[in-house]
Amino acid sequence: MRVFLGLAALILGSTCGEIAITHGMKSVGEPARLRPKAVLRFLARTVRNGWFWTGIPLMALSFYALLLLLSWEPISLVIPASALSYVVGTLGAKFILGEDVSTARWAGVILVCLGVALVAAG
Repeated sequence: MRVFLGLAALILGSTCGEIAITHGMKSVGEPARLRPKAVLRFLARTVRNGWFWTGIPLMALSFYALLLLLSWEPISLVIPASALSYVVGTLGAKFILGEDVSTARWAGVILVCLGVALVAAG
């Protein structure tokens, strides 16, 4: 049960954090030029963005969940199982961020799921 909860914290923390930061960065935009002044303005906009600060603790939660999982289970199980974040990330990209997800990407997600199932079975 603890491994399942750890994996859920890892997968949901990392994916929700990435979605939050992506949403924030899309609203911030990109630096106009890669000049020090433009980059500093970009960084100032970034640190004032709430989505950015929502994503940071979620990604930290994910990192600590990874550390716990690696202390409990072999890396040969933890890392492939963490690949399920691709599924959650793709669903989040589609339904939360409104991105178009191609058929080829969905096929890739299915292949990842099959690979995780093979690792878990063996």
